[in-house]
Amino acid sequence: MDYSEYLVDYYLHPRNKGKIDKPSARAVKSNPLCGDTVSVELRISKTGKVETARFNGTGCAISSASASILMEHFEGKSTREIKRADGKKVKALLGIEISPAREKCALVALDALKMAVSDYEKKRGK
Repeated sequence: MDYSEYLVDYYLHPRNKGKIDKPSARAVKSNPLCGDTVSVELRISKTGKVETARFNGTGCAISSASASILMEHFEGKSTREIKRADGKKVKALLGIEISPAREKCALVALDALKMAVSDYEKKRGK
């Protein structure tokens, strides 16, 4: 499977899409330039590990595939890893070169993840 097929598969058959009953954290991020919107819900353990990560949203194939790939990738990882992730990490997970205009589409989900972690930490007094 080449990378374009890989992304199309995640777009057509998203993993970790849906809602969480009683999430520990949630956030919504939109890209006003193109209209992509991603909502993220996380269940985070007391030790700071992401037990469950889910997303919903509307947007282009890159935005939706990126959200699916990121939720799958960060499930089981620490909130610290989410906070350290950047555009390079997203590009590596997507496995394709992205034009600067499309990079914002790929990063909407990461921004939402970081917002959710930040909200979680504020609630816990960190």
